[in-house]
Amino acid sequence: MPEIPEPTIRATCYDVTCLPPDNINAHVYTIKVEYRGHGKWAVLNGKRAYDINGNADWEPIPSEREDDWLANHRHTLSEALAIAVRVAPQMVVNGHTVADALIAREAFPHPNA
Repeated sequence: MPEIPEPTIRATCYDVTCLPPDNINAHVYTIKVEYRGHGKWAVLNGKRAYDINGNADWEPIPSEREDDWLANHRHTLSEALAIAVRVAPQMVVNGHTVADALIAREAFPHPNA
C-alpha cells in the first residue's frame, strides 16, 4: 500500500466585491477570480469571462474554447485581480448598480446589525 502524502492546500478562487460580506446581495455583486491551470486565471461574473480590457464574453464549454479566446480570457493572477478590481464597482444586477445596492442597505439595514 502506498504511503499517503500530506494534504496540499492551495488557493484557487478570490472574491472581489464592493459590498460588505454581510450584505444580502453581496454574492450577486461579486466577481470571481478562479484558477484555470497552467498559471492562468479567469475573471468571472457567472458564465461571463472578462478579457484584459474588462469586456465580458460568454465562456464557451471547454470543448468549444478556441486558442485565441483562451489567450484573451486567461490572465496572470496580478492581471486577473486588477481586472476584477476595475470591473467590480461597475457591476449592474437587474438594473441596479453597486451604488444602488449600497443605498438600499442604508435604507433597509439588517435587523441584527
